[in-house]
Order: sequence, then C-alpha cells, then structure tokens
Amino acid sequence: MEIRQLHYFVTVARTLHFGRAADELHMAQSPLSQAIRQLEHQLGATLFTRTTRRVELTPAGEALLRDAERVLESVEAARARVRLVGDGHTGLLRVGATGLAAFRHLPQLARIATREVPGLVLRFRPDLLTPAQETALEEDRIDLAVLRPPLRRTGASSRLIARERLVLATPTSHRLDGEEPVRLLELRDEDFVVYGVRDSVVDTVVTQACLAAGFLPRRTHQAAESSIVLTLVAAGLGVAVLPESVLALRVDGVRFVPVADDVHVDLALAWRRDDPSPALARLLDALEANGFIAPDTALTGPSTPDAVPHGGAL
Repeated sequence: MEIRQLHYFVTVARTLHFGRAADELHMAQSPLSQAIRQLEHQLGATLFTRTTRRVELTPAGEALLRDAERVLESVEAARARVRLVGDGHTGLLRVGATGLAAFRHLPQLARIATREVPGLVLRFRPDLLTPAQETALEEDRIDLAVLRPPLRRTGASSRLIARERLVLATPTSHRLDGEEPVRLLELRDEDFVVYGVRDSVVDTVVTQACLAAGFLPRRTHQAAESSIVLTLVAAGLGVAVLPESVLALRVDGVRFVPVADDVHVDLALAWRRDDPSPALARLLDALEANGFIAPDTALTGPSTPDAVPHGGAL
C-alpha cells in the first residue's frame, strides 16, 4: 500500500464519484479506477460498491477511510515539519559560552532567537572557556561558541559581538577601591587572582598589558571560573583584571574600578565554516539584523599596548 493509493482512495471516498475525483486529482478516470481496484486486491476487500448511478463506501471502505485520513494528515504534518527544518524555522542549536558572556550576552541572544526564529530550540553550555569551546566546535559537540578571539583552530568562522574594556576587581576597603580609573602600573605590588586555564585569552591580554606597563603580574591564585575568581578577590587574596562584562556578576565584598589603560578584549560568535544547518544560517541572519553581531568583517583580536617594559623593570 502506497501513500499515493491512499490519497486516491480518500478523494474518491469524499466525492463518491470517480469522474469528479479524477478531475480533482488531475488524472484520467481509467487509471484512477485501476488504482482503486489494485488497492482492493492488496487489501483483500471491496472498498466501494459501484453501480451505473452511484458509488458508495462498503463497511471495509468506511473503516479504511478513518485510518487513511489519519495517515495522510500525519504525512502532511511530517512534510510541514521537514519544510520548517529545511527553511531554518525550527531545529536545535547547542551554544557554548564563557562564564561572563553567559551573564551579559546570552539573554539577548536568546530573546532574539525566540522572537525571530520561534521554532528554534537553544541548548546552552555556559562556563566553557575559549580553548574548550574551540575543541567542542571542532568535535561537533556545540554548534555556536561565544568566545574570545583570535581563534587558534582552522575551520571556524567568527563575528564580533562586543569589544570590552578591562575593569579591576578589588576587595572592599582596598587602597584602590574608588571611583577614579586605575592605571595598571598601580597594580605592580598587588597579588593577582587569574584564570587557571591554559591559553586563556583574558590572562594573555592582561599579562601583556602589565608587561607594557612595566611589570610582570604576581599570579598568586588561580580559578577556572569567573565567579570563583571574584570569590577569591572578596576573600582578600588578591585583585583581578577582567573584561567589563563581569559587571553583570555581583559578589558581596567586591568592588569594580575602571582601568585607564587603553586595553580591550573582544567577544565573538563562532561556528563551523562548513555547517550546513539552515537553522544556524537563519539565526545568524537574525542576530546580524538585530545588531547582536557585527557585519562580516575580519576580527583583529585583543588590543594591548606593545609589551615592552618601561625602564627594564619586570
């Protein structure tokens, strides 16, 4: 039994007239009658009683009609769902993000996706630092990554989300806990709490900026997540220099002070260059149209002063 045969049968059953049914199906009456006889032979039952004046459903035909209509409705619903997926109107995308981005930028991404691609489901994996996200992209464990460029692996495309300045996180009552911006050189005698992750973009930028200011930061404590970094700062174990998106994360006992030095880190959205997902393409278009990602321009990566110590002091 084929879907085509059920479609023919339901059309005849609704019209109870082979001629009108053939017209609706845009076919000749003879092949339609032949198809119905073939279906009856396959089922071993007569579906219609035919006379020269009328066509009527048999009890077997009435039983088949109910099931056939459900089957055809299910087939049409499946076709519609496939079209939606193919057009990018629905689907599942797995999104990774650095801890800070999860607090500040993912809510906006989710709002745009819900409004512009309402059938799309986003599954978030926060607290993945950039190196881990690049690996997850490459291994097809996530589809989108909110991370810090530049990308170290080939095969991915990226677009700028934001360019963030640095802020200083200090314990309350710290000597630099004030309203005025702080220059990095003022931190030369401070203990630093840093990300304890290899190839951290933020740590690299901060270290290079401190070297350019004339000293090597004293890295006394490490943590894998931004919230733990701030917890150690609140405990008085040191200061931390972080992207300004950390302002979305409040921890008792921590104050934030602007950094005066002209240093920034970028935040970007990355995806596999060869990903064929229509849903991904549709979401990227929506994110660009709503200003979440910049137009298709090359990313230059983090900006730091030349890492040349002043007066030779480290």
